[in-house]
Amino acid sequence: MRHRFRRFVLILCCLGTSVATTFAQSHAAHAPASPAPARMELAWDAELIAGLPRHDVTIDVHGTPVRCEGVALVDLLRRAGAMPAEPLRGAHLARRVEVVASDGYRVVFSLGELDTTLGKQAVYVADRCDGKPLDAREGPARLLVPGDSRPARSARQIKTFIIE
Repeated sequence: MRHRFRRFVLILCCLGTSVATTFAQSHAAHAPASPAPARMELAWDAELIAGLPRHDVTIDVHGTPVRCEGVALVDLLRRAGAMPAEPLRGAHLARRVEVVASDGYRVVFSLGELDTTLGKQAVYVADRCDGKPLDAREGPARLLVPGDSRPARSARQIKTFIIE
């Protein structure tokens, strides 16, 4: 009986090593060929979104519907070289973008939640609302996160995008 138990334990140990090796190789196959880019900081400038596809977005802000126009944050990040065009893998899955407003308000999104093949979180950078450029109280740009239950991450007065 003891002999059978020892053999059983030995088989389990061998299988465990095999499974762990397969798991590690599986993750290694998804690692990007090159490491993720270093920290990047983008100051707001209208040129960041010039020429990108524009979207009409309506969100509810404290009981009032706001209709705005802007670009997808993921498009801005890809154009700037902060996010690859292909689905995220490996080191890119640990990266994030922090959006900083002029009053110091900050919101953060993981690149994984923005990736259209993973989290699919729609986030827009708007520069126009109700058919007009944003005024000084709201602009020069603001975030719109239509999927959020409340507008806490729809930061106004965007100053900087920090990608790490």
